[in-house]
Amino acid sequence: MSIEKELQTRSGSLCELCGATDGLVVYEVPSSADESADSCLLLCDTCRTQIEQPDAVDANHWRCLNDSMWSQVPAVQVMAWRMLTRLRAEGWPQDLLDMMYLEEDVQAWAEAAGDGHSDSDAVKHVDSNGALLEAGDTVTLIKDLNVKGGGFTAKRGTAVRGISLVADNAEHIEGRVSGQQIVILTKFVKKSN
Repeated sequence: MSIEKELQTRSGSLCELCGATDGLVVYEVPSSADESADSCLLLCDTCRTQIEQPDAVDANHWRCLNDSMWSQVPAVQVMAWRMLTRLRAEGWPQDLLDMMYLEEDVQAWAEAAGDGHSDSDAVKHVDSNGALLEAGDTVTLIKDLNVKGGGFTAKRGTAVRGISLVADNAEHIEGRVSGQQIVILTKFVKKSN
């Protein structure tokens, strides 16, 4: 049996994302592990075009994902997650993403195309005033801080030069105070000019 026939049987000859009946074509989901029907979808021309040309996306067309995201077919779940992730700035897709559950392997497949990862997801360190901190910056303490294990208090107004950022925690930076390397909470510093 051909892949197209398998997909028509699986979907009832409907677009697996929006339910349309016209112009159905086989679409191989990118980053899939194999080339079987399990890694393909039967899509209408509208869905396929909008998936392949992100600048031509009509967000209202994708409200159909409210139903198709519950499919038991992993390829459908992957494309529903990817499209909802692309559209999450609209508001309603984020609500659907919050409800959606994917098995670990399906989630990994969904994320393999890079959707959902942007510069805005990166850890950003900001000071008490909201100014972006970068490695090497100089900051000033805005509060007396007791240094645990150091046996001293870092005084308000102390300049900490050449800070380093803790990569996995936006609230922590590291710097040298009184000759000792310490971890400082970003809410207790302000960036110096």
